Amino acid sequence: MMRRSLPGRVLGWLLPLLALALVLPVALSHWLDDDVLAVVLSAVVVLPLAMWAIRRGLRSTHSLFRALAGSVNSYRDGEYNFGIHWRGNDELAELVRSHADLGDVLREQRQSLVQRELLLDTMVQNTPVAMLLIAPGGDGVRRVVFANIAARKLLHSGWKLEGQDYDGLLAAAPVEMREALDRSGDSLFAIGSEEEDGEEQVYHLARRNFRLNGRPHELLLLRLLTNELRRQEVMTWKKVIRVISHELNNSLAPIASLAHSGAELVRRGRHDRLEEVFATIEDRARHLEGFIRGYARFAKLPQPQLQTVRWRAFFEGLQRHIAFELAMPEAEIDGRIDVAQIEQALLNLLKNAHESGTSADGVSVRVGRLPGWLKIEVMDRGSGMNDAVLQNALVPFYSTKRNGTGLGLALTREIIEAHGGRLSLHNRDGGGLCVAIQLPEN
Repeated sequence: MMRRSLPGRVLGWLLPLLALALVLPVALSHWLDDDVLAVVLSAVVVLPLAMWAIRRGLRSTHSLFRALAGSVNSYRDGEYNFGIHWRGNDELAELVRSHADLGDVLREQRQSLVQRELLLDTMVQNTPVAMLLIAPGGDGVRRVVFANIAARKLLHSGWKLEGQDYDGLLAAAPVEMREALDRSGDSLFAIGSEEEDGEEQVYHLARRNFRLNGRPHELLLLRLLTNELRRQEVMTWKKVIRVISHELNNSLAPIASLAHSGAELVRRGRHDRLEEVFATIEDRARHLEGFIRGYARFAKLPQPQLQTVRWRAFFEGLQRHIAFELAMPEAEIDGRIDVAQIEQALLNLLKNAHESGTSADGVSVRVGRLPGWLKIEVMDRGSGMNDAVLQNALVPFYSTKRNGTGLGLALTREIIEAHGGRLSLHNRDGGGLCVAIQLPEN
């Protein structure tokens, strides 16, 4: 049976009452002989009946509206496992069908969103990159909002990090990691192994800032590069072999050809051209000797011969070779270093700084003290390094310059580590690169 529309149901109840309202005053007026009193008595009878009829006609409609209001609250709470049924084909039935269609769409979107969240969470939790999301709490303390499995293993022995005091975690982290996280911007740093013969672990730190729900957040990404660097080193050594082979062939092939030509000239008795032949052979041989010496210097760096130096005098002497601004505390600082090696290392860094695209006065050196360490920072205002270059900058023979050997930074790192120190790179706020050296105070 098809249910009538809302106006039809109400009229179905009211029409008999309207008929009664027309007939009743006439009947009462004949009986009471008073028209006014008949009308009043008719109204007293008919109006309550009319109110009852209207309420009876709208009772199911009120129930439907209450159900619709309840379903909207359920949608808001994320509940979709219910339905509303209405018999008939009137306007209310159309409203119920539209409401049901809306529930189906919201249910599908919710299921799709849950699946995407599960997929994203699975990817984030299983990535080897340690991910840490930091935000200030209501008490002003920076706290960990989110940390994946890799971050938990790296910073908290696998235990949950959410809600932890970020600065407290930093206090327990290795000093190299703490210094990198204290700085702003991306950086590359290495953590030495506690074992005597253990391999140091190299990490790349990337950080991004954004606002979420009106609060500032910082996302930290720590990527372990040791295995990747090991693969890069294998590829680099292959490149070294190709470079050396190419250089040897470029020198030995002309030498062999000239030696053969010289022998022919001697056999023919034409000694007038021998001087030119021997001069060319000597030139190629000396070029090859210089090439081999340069590579041998990196491959077999001698042990540092330490001597006491005054750092201010050392840097002032270095300024006579290459220009840079010096920022150093007023107090005199002494150290024990191999002067020639450290001078060579700093000259490499300062030369790179001048070639970075910075202005002539954009190169500076800042010297400071940390507990037990002397810190030297060589800074420029050039173009800095992108992530790929930053990750490979310390790999031997890796170079972005057309005629570069890729030995400058690698040799500098070898010199610093031979002194028991550490070297790290990071991009500066406002552009440019900072190469930080830490040398132990003796």
